[in-house]
Amino acid sequence: MPDFFSFINEILWGSIMIYLLLGAGIWFTLRSGFIQFRYIRKFGKSLKNSLSPQPGGLTSFQALCTSLAARVGSGNLAGVALAISAGGPGAIFWMWISAIIGMATSFAECSLAQLYKEKDKNGQFRGGPAWYMARGLGMRWMGVLFSLFLLIAYGLIFNTVQANSVAHAMRYAFQCPEWITGATLAAFALLTISTGLKGIARLMQWLVPVMALLWVSTSLFVTFMNINLLPDVIATIFRSAFGWREAASGALGYTVSQALTAGFQRGMFSNEAGMGSTPNAAATAASWPPHPAAQGIVQMIGVFTDTMMICSASAMIVLLAGPLSHSSGTAGIQLVQEALVNLTGSWGAGFVSLIVSLFAFSSIVVNYVYAENNLIFLKLDSRNMLRLLRLGVILMVMAGSLLSMPLVWQLADVIMALMAITNLTAILLLSPVVTLIARDYLRQRKLGVKPVFNVSRYPDIASQIAPDAWDDLPRQ
Repeated sequence: MPDFFSFINEILWGSIMIYLLLGAGIWFTLRSGFIQFRYIRKFGKSLKNSLSPQPGGLTSFQALCTSLAARVGSGNLAGVALAISAGGPGAIFWMWISAIIGMATSFAECSLAQLYKEKDKNGQFRGGPAWYMARGLGMRWMGVLFSLFLLIAYGLIFNTVQANSVAHAMRYAFQCPEWITGATLAAFALLTISTGLKGIARLMQWLVPVMALLWVSTSLFVTFMNINLLPDVIATIFRSAFGWREAASGALGYTVSQALTAGFQRGMFSNEAGMGSTPNAAATAASWPPHPAAQGIVQMIGVFTDTMMICSASAMIVLLAGPLSHSSGTAGIQLVQEALVNLTGSWGAGFVSLIVSLFAFSSIVVNYVYAENNLIFLKLDSRNMLRLLRLGVILMVMAGSLLSMPLVWQLADVIMALMAITNLTAILLLSPVVTLIARDYLRQRKLGVKPVFNVSRYPDIASQIAPDAWDDLPRQ
């Protein structure tokens, strides 16, 4: 079975996904007027604006932290180590590239999610790829297909990846049996998801910054203590990215293809740009300023934070530790633990276990939010169906703690590619709308006024969006 999924992954990631991700990222960078570069200096102001509460949804900051909770999972630790194992240090360079161009893709999908959002029976904004496929493209069947992919991915498979990393980390650090780790993680997840969307968002708005700060601070401390090694590490990343072998140093040579494929795979699993998951969180916000592009810009911060800060923190720890064991018994999260132990001492393994437990817990909880959101789209959100979904989440967390690592990651890669292909197809078809949103926002910013989305200016779009999403905004 692992060989079969490995073969499928080679087909999907060896050609289709790499070109699709690169092409979509470059396309939206051009169509949005290089928006990720124009607004990177204004991320602080965007974050300040995101704290403003508005009726009908979460604050933009809560939506950002909710999406970051799903992004910041085991992929930021175990995934980075696996990328380095599969593609060499150069995979980190391609992770950075995937993030930079992925910011434009994230802007596109999250702006569309804001534009086509609608209110549920409780008055809470809902939306995501399924909604803009149904409303923007008039292809509800495509939205149904995407929702089914997402339910399989986020309701089931991705939770096994998170639980798998935690179980391996706890076994390595404390000799804790995997089933105990799985049961504990499942219990805390069930307790949290029972609080509902707003309860989860309130928890994530303080948990996510704390756990991210802990990990980044640890990496900065380790880097400072080994500052003499930093120039060589940076040089190795760039040399390896283009397949330049250093035979004199005994470094393992990797091809450009290996580095690029590993970097994009693990980068996308981590920052989720283009996958279609983050728009489910972006749509829940009552964006401020009241314009779809405002939430798109805020969500770009999530891609930057996830890859350029948190994944880079993990990469520095692994690479500063020098050559580590890459045998089948030392993979993923254990490589990160071994690296930190080599750099700091025995406490490093336990600390990594704590961090990956927090990362995985937050991801599992928000994975459920995404899955529930798509049950709402499918009109299958009855009490019994929600109970069944929660049972599925808990069972997969338990199973994930016991499954083998290669099978778990290969399953995740396949379903991630299927989701991304469906979503990227949709947003590329809707790229004229993305261009319109970006130009409207930038035009108002250039005029020095607060951007407000005026539906009456765009009658074609007005006929597609939900009547209660933007009609109550002030007119210019």
